[in-house]
Amino acid sequence: MKTVEMRLISELMINSCRSDRQLAKALGVSQPTVSRIKARLEKEDYISQYTIIPDFNKIGYHLFALTFFSWKNDISILEMKEAIKWASEKASSVASNVVLIERGIGLNHDSFMASFHKDYSSYTELMKEVKKNPYIDVARMESFLVSLDDKIHYRTLTFSTLAKHLLEINKKEE
Repeated sequence: MKTVEMRLISELMINSCRSDRQLAKALGVSQPTVSRIKARLEKEDYISQYTIIPDFNKIGYHLFALTFFSWKNDISILEMKEAIKWASEKASSVASNVVLIERGIGLNHDSFMASFHKDYSSYTELMKEVKKNPYIDVARMESFLVSLDDKIHYRTLTFSTLAKHLLEINKKEE
């Protein structure tokens, strides 16, 4: 990936509301260059979406949950595909508060889920649904709950820091 492309991605991560003209000024290139590169990056799925990150507490969410879980040990490949399909369908439902489900390794688990909740009841309802998946080892499920009402925040969710890191890497590579 070219430096200008990575810089454009970084600038969009910092603030995707800026016009192509404003982005061109920040990058030191022409506005048509920004428009052309941006269109190509979108077409090639380097940019999958533009969005905002709201203050979740202000819009009514009071809990954030990271739930770690594992699949049952004797699960077959076919059952794993069914389990993943089930999880994807649940997470993709219109009313879902699940924002991420991924496989991974660590903490004696092989998957995790991130979700936002209006209250503890919302969290327990989701856990009841998750436990219905016949392929999850329910005895090994664990959650880490974060109160979004807490007045102390170490670092809130943002992509600006990562974007600035990418810009620094590109400066060193130039």
